Amino acid sequence: MRQIANHEFRLLADFIQKHSGIHLKKEKKALLASRLDTLLLQLGFHSFSDYYHYVQADTSGEAASALMDRITTNHTFFMRESAHFDFLREAVLPELYDRVRERDLRIWSAGCSSGEEPYTLAMVLDRFFLPLRDQALWDRKVLATDLSEEVLAKAERGVYPSSSIETLPASWRSSYFRARADGQVQAVDALKRQILFRKFNLMEEVYPFRSKFHLIFCRNVMIYFDQETKLRLLRRLHDMTEPGGYLFISHTESLDPRVTGYRQVKPSVYRKQ
Repeated sequence: MRQIANHEFRLLADFIQKHSGIHLKKEKKALLASRLDTLLLQLGFHSFSDYYHYVQADTSGEAASALMDRITTNHTFFMRESAHFDFLREAVLPELYDRVRERDLRIWSAGCSSGEEPYTLAMVLDRFFLPLRDQALWDRKVLATDLSEEVLAKAERGVYPSSSIETLPASWRSSYFRARADGQVQAVDALKRQILFRKFNLMEEVYPFRSKFHLIFCRNVMIYFDQETKLRLLRRLHDMTEPGGYLFISHTESLDPRVTGYRQVKPSVYRKQ
């Protein structure tokens, strides 16, 4: 494996933080080198400096996208932090059903990775609205965004190992997934139609969404950011949250309501004042 010099690590780490918000500490130098080694070999570069200049000079954005695909961690699973979905089903959705008069429920899975979170959201929403008489009148599509084109492509396919859905209720498995000949399972088209997958970088200065969201799930994203980047993101998320709307973050994350404008409802669940 190629060795990465300190100045090369700093160049790449600064570029990564500027474009994705991910803060790589110096202890991650060997990890970065191992993640990029095969890519450098494929591209024919002999040093990380040459690779850095290549990425920086590429105006198409494809080189930067490939870099982000290599360095992002995309570990997730269905019903991750299941208490969030219990609270969503039992408390949040009944309250929003009574309050959102225009029947346009706007949900954003920010940092959706390979899709397990937005598919879980879509299943929870479907189960809640299924017995309701006016279910067909509601727009409840989930916007699912991620920086990585690679994981978005996987999410859109909706193909997963059969073992990944074992924790779901049996009725959910039979309703929302179909077995494939290769031993994997695939999300049914009706479920996939409930999700809009889009590439989006949370570090963008301007968020292009026309409407604010009633629900934002941004979990296991900010753990990779330094404090300044985290606060900047939280202010943008707050701006994109409807008054009375909710922000769900990971149980391993925290935020200070005094500087974000959110009020804590319960651990890792916050509400805009």
